[in-house]
Amino acid sequence: MHARKIKFYAKNVIFDLFPSLIFEKRYDRLFRNLDEQQWNYIRTRANYYNKLEQRFVLNETASRSGALPLRGNPSAYYYDFKEISRYFDRSLKFNYVFTDIKETVDEPTLLKTRPLTEANNNSVILKLDKIRHFNFVEDTRPFHSKLDMAVFRGACYQEHRKEFVARYFSSPIADIGDTDDLKKGQHGHRPYMSILDQLKYKFIVSLEGNDVATNLKWIMLSNSVCFMRKPRVESWFMEGSLVPDHHYVLLDDDFSDLEDKIKYYIKHTDKAMAIIRNANQYAMQFLDTRREKLISLLVLKKYFDLSGQ
Repeated sequence: MHARKIKFYAKNVIFDLFPSLIFEKRYDRLFRNLDEQQWNYIRTRANYYNKLEQRFVLNETASRSGALPLRGNPSAYYYDFKEISRYFDRSLKFNYVFTDIKETVDEPTLLKTRPLTEANNNSVILKLDKIRHFNFVEDTRPFHSKLDMAVFRGACYQEHRKEFVARYFSSPIADIGDTDDLKKGQHGHRPYMSILDQLKYKFIVSLEGNDVATNLKWIMLSNSVCFMRKPRVESWFMEGSLVPDHHYVLLDDDFSDLEDKIKYYIKHTDKAMAIIRNANQYAMQFLDTRREKLISLLVLKKYFDLSGQ
């Protein structure tokens, strides 16, 4: 992960030195040679992230891409946005929130996540902080050779995470722990566990944190089954389009059925394997880097077009 970050920041620092006009002239060329099926897929995804349909007027507080503040050390949010915005004129304006968010917004705004509610049309999703959230790991261990248990590791600052850990910390069929270093020696604390070690378990629990669950993406590309309750927030991963008990095993809102679900899927291996196949197929669509870039560009173009720019 450390090496990926160094490469990520080094590449973007270099690109920031290039005149933006170079990228603006390349925009149309990026969309050449797409067939109708590819175009339909890209448009459908872009419209999922950008639900805006009516023209709107930006308020006076809107920012310009060319004047976007770095606020000290440039963040992954900043560089992920610049990777796309450098293909557009630097004078174009927009509203943005570059941090964790799970509330609705009053104005059309570019952000990483939005709540899964009917009133989220102003929340326009971009693929932000992807070095953290789209960290896929190759899983070479087959499902049948994994431990007949569920696992969860994560810092637990939210009440639902605290309650989950308190309930299942001593479970004989679930290895559950809060990794917050400030809670060392307390009931519920367990040390950090790497992704590769978590992949030794047949079932991995995904819990939303400040917004979406960071581990959901790599779980769904693994040979383990994702256990989670119905998501409340969605990101570029389109969590709102996931189908319960098809892409993941649905848990009750209070997590009371976790052990029953573990026992069920230990016995019904065929159903567990079907969920893994469906999850893998879903997650693989995010691996095409060129296509992901084209979708991002259309999301931003639609925003600028509807704002009359």
